[in-house]
Amino acid sequence: MTTTSDPGERTGPSAWDAALRLLGVRARSRQEMRDRLARKGFDAETIDDVLARLDKHDLVDDTEFAAEWVRSRGTNSARGRVALRQELRAKGIDGATIESALAEVDPTDERAVAGGLVAKKLTPVQVDQLREDPAMRDRLFRRLVGQLLRRGYPQSMAIDVVNEALDAAAD
Repeated sequence: MTTTSDPGERTGPSAWDAALRLLGVRARSRQEMRDRLARKGFDAETIDDVLARLDKHDLVDDTEFAAEWVRSRGTNSARGRVALRQELRAKGIDGATIESALAEVDPTDERAVAGGLVAKKLTPVQVDQLREDPAMRDRLFRRLVGQLLRRGYPQSMAIDVVNEALDAAAD
C-alpha cells in the first residue's frame, strides 16, 4: 500500500497493482479492465497508461480472451452461441472478434451438449408420465425448450433437440 504526503493524491495500491490482481483472478477484456480500474477510482490517463503497459507485456488481448471465453463457457457452463455472443458484447468485445471466436464452435458439438442437457432434465418419472399422458408432451416440450433458450441455444436447435428426445423417450 502506498501513502503520500499530499492529501489530494490517491492512497492505496497503484493502478498497475490493481490490474495485476484483477488478472490474477481471471483473464479480462480491455473494456472490463478499463471499467474495473475506473470503479476503483483511477483517472482515465492512469488507466490508459496501465492498459498500454498491459499491452506491452501481452497481458490483455481481446481476441485471445474471446476465444478462451467461448471454449470455457461453452464447455463448463453449457452455453449456446446466443448467450456467448451476449456475454462477450457485455464484456466490450467488438463484433468481428466475437464472430471469429464463435466460428470455432462446432455446431455438432453444440447440438450434442444441448441434447445432454435435455437428457439430464428429462427424469424417468417424466418419461413414464409422457408414455401414459400425451398432454404431458406439450408441457415437457415447452419447459425443455425454454431451458435451452435461456442457456443461449438457437430456437430451431432447441426445438429439434427436444422433439428428438421426447420422441425417443416415448418409444
